[in-house]
Amino acid sequence: MAASMTATAYPHLLRPLDLGFCTLPNRVLMGSMHVGLEDRAADFDKLAAFYAERARGGVGLIVTGGIAPSIAGWLKPFGGRMSMPWHVARHRKITRAVHDEGGRICMQILHAGRYGYHPLSVAPSKVKSPITPFTPRALSARGVERTIGDFVRSAKLAQKAGYDGVEVMGSEGYLINQFLAERTNQRTDAWGGDAERRMRFPIEIVRRIREAVGSDFILIYRLSMLDLVEGGQSWNDIVRLAKAIEAAGATLINTGIGWHEARVPTIVTSVPRGAFSWVTARMKQELTLPLITTNRINMPDVAERILAASEADMVSMARPLLADPTWVAKAREARSDAINTCIACNQACLDHVFENKRASCLVNPRACHETELQIEPAATPRHYAVVGAGPAGLACAATLAERGHAVTLFDRADAIGGQFNMAKRIPGKEEFRETLRYFDQRLDAAKVTRRLGREAGIDALRDFDAVVVATGVTPRALALPGADHPKVLGYIDVLRNDAKVGPRVAIIGAGGIGFDVAEFLTQDVPSPTTDVHRWNAEWGVDEQMRTPGSLMPRTPEAPLREVWLLQRSEGRPGKRLNKTTGWVHRATLKEKGVHMLGGVSYQRIDDAGLHVRVDGEDRVLAVDHVVVCAGQEPNRTLADALVAAGIATHVIGGADVAAELDAKRAIDQGTRLAARL
Repeated sequence: MAASMTATAYPHLLRPLDLGFCTLPNRVLMGSMHVGLEDRAADFDKLAAFYAERARGGVGLIVTGGIAPSIAGWLKPFGGRMSMPWHVARHRKITRAVHDEGGRICMQILHAGRYGYHPLSVAPSKVKSPITPFTPRALSARGVERTIGDFVRSAKLAQKAGYDGVEVMGSEGYLINQFLAERTNQRTDAWGGDAERRMRFPIEIVRRIREAVGSDFILIYRLSMLDLVEGGQSWNDIVRLAKAIEAAGATLINTGIGWHEARVPTIVTSVPRGAFSWVTARMKQELTLPLITTNRINMPDVAERILAASEADMVSMARPLLADPTWVAKAREARSDAINTCIACNQACLDHVFENKRASCLVNPRACHETELQIEPAATPRHYAVVGAGPAGLACAATLAERGHAVTLFDRADAIGGQFNMAKRIPGKEEFRETLRYFDQRLDAAKVTRRLGREAGIDALRDFDAVVVATGVTPRALALPGADHPKVLGYIDVLRNDAKVGPRVAIIGAGGIGFDVAEFLTQDVPSPTTDVHRWNAEWGVDEQMRTPGSLMPRTPEAPLREVWLLQRSEGRPGKRLNKTTGWVHRATLKEKGVHMLGGVSYQRIDDAGLHVRVDGEDRVLAVDHVVVCAGQEPNRTLADALVAAGIATHVIGGADVAAELDAKRAIDQGTRLAARL
């Protein structure tokens, strides 16, 4: 998006929304996302600073991460809870901080139901979740009534804590969603059976909360409009529920997409932008109250298009506001090119939360660390050289310059980006281009001097106060007879140098790079990730919503090549990929017919192909090419020479630790070093 565009380019996005008793300044809702700071009272100062920075950045309305209304509703033991009077004080820190910045905030009430990762979990029926090890206890009729009371009490305590409203979490497969679907509700009493009885639970929750909190309190209901699981709700039942929720007193209805156990990805980077706004648009024809749409809306032009087409009245973004807390302000100031775009990688947000760590953001290490990672003006400005314009070097150079240091950035390539220039070519990783656009703008704004297309030798670096070496990695050589055969290519040959690759390919190494190469070699360009209809067909999403759960058979596009993806270690390739995205990559390659083999012993490469031993059997893979993705080594040649010459040197990124394309660590390390120097 060009910097010259004025704020009038987003008139629908920046238009106030009148809710009757209050007016929101724009149509941006910061959606609920657990960040790992909600569970301990000691972390609430950090959580307050996190939300305050987003309020200061101009967000119209914030929704917190899910807060349980009872112990049984915990996501995990001792998770965030609002059920007792003494819980109010810690939450007042949050509401006070947000209100001091002129913002508004709602607390999400989330009962995990059978998704609770603890032995006290409850559900409408005794049906175990495939994503937790615990079998829930079925609620009795009295237990159902008690649970409704828990929701109401939690809402009243939230009001007392100063929240502007609450969001009732009725989607994503949590407790309320479990009551609504035949898949998980096998009751035959007043709370189960036909659709009318199954939907009684959420209707009563909304009705009783409205009675308890009065009319001047925002009440958002997160409605599952697309379950994406077998045994989910039909579209007609979802519409009936939405109308009943509207009548029960909801202020806004937010769109929920998919259950956590669904076979369809909904938030990863390979999901097209705005992929599910069509669902909200269809519901908008049925209701009069404002609707919020969500999922993979990460730039102002995407949001504006959705709102201008009347597909929704607001847009919900969670991770994009992790990436850039000033997203709204930059859109208003016609600086959308300066937005640090969420690339939906999930590596530092959801992956961290699932590992019981504090969330952050790959492209913004300050997210959820606002009180600790502060970028302040340098006491003594110095002149630094940064060698290497990959993610680590870019983050370090920009941060150093923003603190007031003079910075010269060197790279032997003609363009910034390092390995991101290969990553951005992978189908489903097109968003990586946005990170390079952001850093390009940021370097210019901070007045970093660029010296691209040239090697930085010691003589060119002697006059700097210190040198930061971010020279990245070099691919590990393949120690195998025939490694120099013409059939053999490196991943750089394929991803950067456009080497011609034949129709049958073996890939040695099934880490992240190996999976990327497999996707690059099997998918057409542009990939389905850029087209919602093609993507829906690939994953089996029924746009006509003819079946409960709106699923249909997958119809993947034919692969471009036959590919073998191989690894030495035993077990399933891709087992070590990130938790929230790894299954998507494995499923994609399975549909493309990729042969994924573990426990492979490589013997030699010759004219016949790649000779291997698998499960005690010798085989020859008659391939046209063998692509080597067998790891990397730190490129420390320059760093070692600088140290030997007595020049002050700092080493970051892959040159420090050659983890496989670990941009999260690289950007974090580069930013933190620059904040200290």
